[in-house]
Amino acid sequence: MKILVTGGTGFTGSALVKKLIGLGHQVRALDYKEGLVPQNLRDAGAEVYIGSVTDPALVDRCVQGVEIVHHLAAAFRELNVPESYYDEVNTGGTENVFAAAQRHGVKKVIYCSTCGVHGNVGHPPGGEDAPIQPADYYQQTKYNGELVAQKYFAQGMKTTILRPAAIYGPGDPERFFMIFKRVARGVFPMFGSGKTLYHPLYIDNLVDAFLLAQAEDKGLGQAYLIADEHYYSIEELVKRVAKAMGRQVKIPHYPVWPLVAAGHVFEKLYKPFGATPPIFPRRVDWYRQNRAFKIDKAKAELGYRPRVGIDEGLANTYLWYQEQGYL
Repeated sequence: MKILVTGGTGFTGSALVKKLIGLGHQVRALDYKEGLVPQNLRDAGAEVYIGSVTDPALVDRCVQGVEIVHHLAAAFRELNVPESYYDEVNTGGTENVFAAAQRHGVKKVIYCSTCGVHGNVGHPPGGEDAPIQPADYYQQTKYNGELVAQKYFAQGMKTTILRPAAIYGPGDPERFFMIFKRVARGVFPMFGSGKTLYHPLYIDNLVDAFLLAQAEDKGLGQAYLIADEHYYSIEELVKRVAKAMGRQVKIPHYPVWPLVAAGHVFEKLYKPFGATPPIFPRRVDWYRQNRAFKIDKAKAELGYRPRVGIDEGLANTYLWYQEQGYL
């Protein structure tokens, strides 16, 4: 098939693009920047378009002639932009993608949301019916994108929504790198009890979920939490990383509230200079917000089965960090 992946040069998008090409599909990738491995995508046979989903004309050109759209493009961890930027990209950009898909008769659109729409899970593990309670403007605008998808489904378009947990794996220099880097130093400062729950999602498992969601007769109008088989306390996760690295790590505990206050202070101090602060509220949330989910619905209705477990996934990620010179 001819398939469009928005956000296609990013960590998740590029993994999906390469998998689709390997399966024999013709793939277009649209993203606002070249990303880490743009030439690899072109060498593999992808059409790569650089631009924003906020550009309706560009989105229309990219959608024309494709049968499936995976909409992954999103403003994420953009610290030096106004909050309105998140709405323009994550809500307005999603509207552009779905409108173009409707005009061109796309068979199905898969929208990539986030487990973050559930905020802090009060009674873990949470399912798709857990309260929708976004904790920040990123999570809110991603949920706004879900509402766009639901609107077009009500108009007759085939859609499926995926809510990934904490994605990690080879190809990503950011999300889990903080854990690996601190473990490499031999000491991981733990703010709070360390018992907060965290649900990882290995990149290959997520790509499998996108492929399953392509089926025209599956998951129509539905949202699915996508995660690995098991969730862990954040202290257990740190210990698993140490095991993958073959290292010993000390985990001293400190109160979390001074870190919370520092996050807000640093965010305000750095904002006028357009610089990224060393600590900010969303990063602090890792120590205190539960993210643990049930994936029963995805298993039953999509046939989802996470193939890669935590120890294998962390080992693969560590090897990639070493090969790239990060560690």
